Amino acid sequence: MMRNLRRPVVLVPLVLVVAGVIGVGMYLFQPWKLFVDTTVNEASPLTASSAPSAPPVAGSSAPATPTPSSTAAGPVVLATGTFISHEHDTAGTAQVIRKANGEHVLRIEQLDTSNGPDLHVWITDAPVIEGTDGWFVFDDGDYLDLGELKGNKGNQNYAIPAGADLSDLTSVSIWCERFSVSFGAAELANR
Repeated sequence: MMRNLRRPVVLVPLVLVVAGVIGVGMYLFQPWKLFVDTTVNEASPLTASSAPSAPPVAGSSAPATPTPSSTAAGPVVLATGTFISHEHDTAGTAQVIRKANGEHVLRIEQLDTSNGPDLHVWITDAPVIEGTDGWFVFDDGDYLDLGELKGNKGNQNYAIPAGADLSDLTSVSIWCERFSVSFGAAELANR
C-alpha cells in the first residue's frame, strides 16, 4: 500500500518537467510557423513613376521649367544576386537599388523560404558558401541588420541606412537570430 502512495508523488514532478521542456521548446522553435506563410508584395522602386513635368504656361514661348523629378536620373540597379539554400530551402533574387533621390534599397523578389522565429535581413561582407559550411559565417564580420523579414514569400523592400559603405557588403542573408544560422543567402555581383 505504501508503493501506491509514492507513485503520484513521483509522477507529478515528472509531468511538470515534461510540460516545462515542451513549453521552452515551443517558445524557442515556434513550430507552428512551419505551417504559416506570410506573403508580402511591395512595389519595386524600379517601377515607381515620376511626376510629369509642368505644362507650359498659356501664351508663353518659354519652355516649361522641369520639375526636380524629371531632371533626376531614375533608379539604378547596382548589384544583383540569386539566393541559395542554407538551413532551409530558399529561392529568389536580391538587388541593391539606388533610387533617384540617392537613397539605397535592398529589393528581394520572388522570395520563397520557410517561416521561422526571429528572422532578419542582413547585408554582409561574408562570402556565400554552399552547404552547411555557409550556414554560420554571416555574423563573423561586418553586417547591417536591415530589420525583420517582412514575409517568407513575395517581393519586399528594405531601406539601407544612409552612409552605409556598400563597397564591402557583398552578400545578403535571411538570418535567424534566435539560432544564429542563415536560412538562405545571395552573393551580390555588381552590374
